[in-house]
Amino acid sequence: MTPQAYDVKLEIFEGPLDLLLYLIKKEDMDIKEIRISEITQEYLTYIGLMKELNLELAGEFLVMASTLLQIKARMLLPQDSVSVESEEGPDPQADLVAKLLEYQKFKDAASFLAQREHQSRELFYRNILPTFSEEDFTLDSTLFDLLDAFKDVLKNAGEEVKELLYEEIPLEHKVREILDLLEKQDCIQFSQIFFVAKPRRELIITFLALLELIRMKQVVAKQSEAFGEIRIYRLKESEPASILSEEKPENHN
Repeated sequence: MTPQAYDVKLEIFEGPLDLLLYLIKKEDMDIKEIRISEITQEYLTYIGLMKELNLELAGEFLVMASTLLQIKARMLLPQDSVSVESEEGPDPQADLVAKLLEYQKFKDAASFLAQREHQSRELFYRNILPTFSEEDFTLDSTLFDLLDAFKDVLKNAGEEVKELLYEEIPLEHKVREILDLLEKQDCIQFSQIFFVAKPRRELIITFLALLELIRMKQVVAKQSEAFGEIRIYRLKESEPASILSEEKPENHN
């Protein structure tokens, strides 16, 4: 199974406003004073990475990219031209800031409710959950946290080795590798899943295997703080049958 043939569909997949808020917080910006040129470039970088990973990319992401480019182009125009244009319609940057502020309110409310649910689940169902007490790695990692960490993996891997892979590496093989690592220890660092000097294609398949395990609730990604180190924990003992099941030889007796 190749990355081109594998579409990742995750519950943790979030929308374009989530990505923008993530980038704004990561770059320590004020929502009302977004550095549009910087944010636009970062946003397009993430879009490019998601396309390369063959993640299911909703149309809203491309619409937002178009909006950011429109705002960036508008800022490069002479002020007189912008004043005339603003009389003809709403300011796209002001609209975007308003949407982000409103969306942040909903996210804060949802975060509060999720925290209450987590506390209730810890109270009644603690026995089926892993222990995250070590160094307080209790913050759930988002898809964008994982993408950000994977960007560092690709960067640290250096230049891609110019070689042809005659055999595709099955996704199932990488799933098993990750689970084998978690058999030996309670948790692993995100970077431990990847090894240096691997071709870019193999790194991508490994990352897709991790996303598949998260989707199937076999592992969970946790952080001690926002934008901090990511650790991967095994969530339960059962194996993802749809990924790992092997065809049994036919019985001819």
